[in-house]
Amino acid sequence: MKKIVITLICCIAGVMTVTGQSSVVTMNNSALRLSWKNGATGWQLEHIAVNSKQGWQSLPHASGEYTLLYSAEKPDNKPLPLYDKAGNKLVFPEPQYRYIIPVWESALSPVPMNTAGTALHFYPAAVTKAADGSLSFTSENNTAVLTASWRLDPAFPGDICVTMNLRAKSAGYYSLATPTLATMQEQDLQWAGIPGYFQSDHIEKDFIKAYAYMQGIPDKPVIVRERTATTLAPFVQTRQQLTLAVIPAPGIARDPWEKDKRSNSNWQLGLSLMNRKAALTPTAYHPVLGEKGSYLQKNDTVSFTFRYSLQPADWYTVYKHAVNDIYRFPDFLSLKKTKQSLTSRILRMHHYLVDDSTSMWKVENYKGVDIGAQAYLGGVYGADKDAFKNSDYGAMWMLANITQDSVLQRTRLPYARNFKLMQQEQQPGFFHGAAAGQYYLSKSRQFTEEWGPYVEPIGTTYYMMMDIGNVLLFNPHDTTLQRALRTAADRLLAWMGPAGKWAVAYDHATGKPLFTEVEDLRPTFYGLLIAYKILGDQKYLYAAKKGADWYIANAIEKGCFLGVCGDARFVPDFATGQSAGALLELYEVTKDSRYRQAAIQTAKLYTTSVYTQPIPSMEKKLVNGRQREDWEISQAGLSFEHGGIMGSANHRGPIALASHAGLFVRMFGLTRDSLFLHMARAAALGRDAFVDSATSVASYYWDAMNKGAGPYPHHAWWQVGWITDYLLSEIQLRSGGNVTFPHGFITPKVGPHQTYGFAPGKVYGTTADLLLREDMLQGASPYLDYYCAINRKEKKLFLLLLNNSHLPLKETLQVNYDRVLAGKTLRAKNIIYINAAGKQRPANITQAFPLDIAPYGLSVIAINYEL
Repeated sequence: MKKIVITLICCIAGVMTVTGQSSVVTMNNSALRLSWKNGATGWQLEHIAVNSKQGWQSLPHASGEYTLLYSAEKPDNKPLPLYDKAGNKLVFPEPQYRYIIPVWESALSPVPMNTAGTALHFYPAAVTKAADGSLSFTSENNTAVLTASWRLDPAFPGDICVTMNLRAKSAGYYSLATPTLATMQEQDLQWAGIPGYFQSDHIEKDFIKAYAYMQGIPDKPVIVRERTATTLAPFVQTRQQLTLAVIPAPGIARDPWEKDKRSNSNWQLGLSLMNRKAALTPTAYHPVLGEKGSYLQKNDTVSFTFRYSLQPADWYTVYKHAVNDIYRFPDFLSLKKTKQSLTSRILRMHHYLVDDSTSMWKVENYKGVDIGAQAYLGGVYGADKDAFKNSDYGAMWMLANITQDSVLQRTRLPYARNFKLMQQEQQPGFFHGAAAGQYYLSKSRQFTEEWGPYVEPIGTTYYMMMDIGNVLLFNPHDTTLQRALRTAADRLLAWMGPAGKWAVAYDHATGKPLFTEVEDLRPTFYGLLIAYKILGDQKYLYAAKKGADWYIANAIEKGCFLGVCGDARFVPDFATGQSAGALLELYEVTKDSRYRQAAIQTAKLYTTSVYTQPIPSMEKKLVNGRQREDWEISQAGLSFEHGGIMGSANHRGPIALASHAGLFVRMFGLTRDSLFLHMARAAALGRDAFVDSATSVASYYWDAMNKGAGPYPHHAWWQVGWITDYLLSEIQLRSGGNVTFPHGFITPKVGPHQTYGFAPGKVYGTTADLLLREDMLQGASPYLDYYCAINRKEKKLFLLLLNNSHLPLKETLQVNYDRVLAGKTLRAKNIIYINAAGKQRPANITQAFPLDIAPYGLSVIAINYEL
């Protein structure tokens, strides 16, 4: 008997209705081919193909299955217990980690663990195809009626735009999941990630390592919040070089400051790398079950708009598409209006830092030696509000040198140097040469670590080798510091394992390794590179390379990192950005291209620590009683201290300390990848809403807005450091490398910015020292940033002028010649303008210089003077 199949096609007003058991419906363009087949369970996606250089490639395991989550009652928020392999209940984190326990427990509740509610899985029952090729799928069950409109985006051929509309048939809580376009097998996984959360080449069975430390992709279909998702685009890249991402439409996720108060913890969008069935596929959820907008009465409706992006490209290409094209990140710069130049901030912070009261400077006698540092009012292990510390030694010596400030030179540097020497463990034994701790406690008269009685090898890299190395650049004949550096280097060398790695920490009492459940995926090797560059011993370079090789294989290639903040139990943080800078320095020394490539790859990964959402706007908002426009307080462009499930960004938002800005400018110079440059400028420029007007010190956390340094007065040194690094990196870039100054070493802890000012640089071929003096230059525009340089022997002064605006800068610049050199007045002889390309023209004036600088341009004024 012959089987008869009947297909009914009805065309009404340009819409084609397709029915019948064996019917097929398709969507095609130059980039994608999709076809659905109607079967016993409904319209199932049968085939997906992508047009690549090799021809049409099929994406295996096509699906098209829909998932709806429903709960009649609001889901419970009680954390679910975790058990080890032996069935014992896990206690994590330990009770002393009071800052992160609440967010960790919240992340273990049923909604983020994706066990809440009832999951309804189905395929659409009907489909209509419009004349423009778009498809509309419908389905109905006892709970809801769902319609989903699919269309190919003519602007981006690899994108499929989808809008789902749900009408409730019963009261309760609803959450729409993006349909499963296709699933990926674990063996086909090349890379997957949710920017701000996960980034790895493998699925990790150790749930805490994956979920808490972002080391691997969790093997459970967890749903994460948008508040630490820097870019709203979960993605999966296959070994066939196909990348699939889900990108929710702008405006669906939470606004961190909706109107007049912080709303950062609202949860309106969930992101996952698996569907509810734990199959690997990028997935988004809206609304989030039990959260705002998820409760519907009968006949209430809710919609969810998003897009799939499927490209024959790596993850970074698709990620940048989400950042640049969908969330329009580059447009942010055109909204910025600067009120105070970055150079002005440095000069104003100089006042803050030499004032004992504002900077909370203290001098204490320790073992007969006067040591100096700044009070620290945050949490420190064993402290009784008596902790103090120094932060950026490179910036301290740099500012003292380029301003020739006798107050810094006499009242700060000698006591900071003593602090550093006394900070080193002097007793023979296992810890000899290591850092005794970041902080000094004046009441108990001891050095201590931030969050426990332990010693970290990276603490020796940070607080011995980076700091001492930077000071030795300025004072190369300080033999006492040289000995301290060598002792620290030998300690780090002794602690290095045969494979080239270090322990995370050692117990101070017993010397036994601590935190053994994770590895030291941090740039600890960098301290040995510093030792080689200062001391010249080849054994340190050999060990630095060995450590870097292990780090590349185990951290960068796997997307697994560890942080340096003890209070957050070392969840990944800005140490990842430092790794990029450290590897780039290793490349400069060795010329081994592997280190250059690893540095670039790490920097690409670190871009996912920078917020690109929500899209900044000019919407009026009220912030601490003052009207602001949305872009002024935008999180976009700011990086977080640490994100993920447990990081501080969950409750404080990102940070305004843009240590990565200079590195990203340099990365743009290496790669010409505009994302680096846009991110650097978005972080650095127009951030006046976070700057205290009285001191020019920016707040650390986003949610503090413009409250200044608060309990962290030492942060001003880091701000001087990163701003200088950023400005000098921009000068080098815009001059095409014709204006450049040698860089020092990375600062400890907060990111990859470097120090300058210890040696002369070159300004269009002329040797010159950096110079910065208050009231030396006067210009009205806050968009005019500058640094100066001087060759005292040849009597040449250079004004290095930046227009940090997207508009041309027309300004008149006054030079106060009596402010250039202390106690002397310069007399200008002849002056020339030098443009960014090096072309020269005479100025024919000596005092008030008209400026006309292109958007994000550079102008140099060279002044020959006499005394």
